[in-house]
Amino acid sequence: MADLKKQFDDAAKKALNLKERPDNDTMLKLYALYKQGAQGDVSGEKPGFFDFVGVAKYEAWAKLKGTAQDAAQKQYVDLVKKLAG
Repeated sequence: MADLKKQFDDAAKKALNLKERPDNDTMLKLYALYKQGAQGDVSGEKPGFFDFVGVAKYEAWAKLKGTAQDAAQKQYVDLVKKLAG
């Protein structure tokens, strides 16, 4: 488990330095997997209607509700590896 946590933390650092910025859908997936892996199920109130980015992020994270944190961390690590090449 500690090994997965280290991989997750390393992947988070790599994600900040990708050669190319991923498309918006991939960015939302990265965000949602990171939040689910780091904090668990979505929390807090959904942002207001005119906060389009906030709503998109919230909804992407909410779709992962019920996903185990370690499963989300593994998916996040795999996605970053794929994007990093």
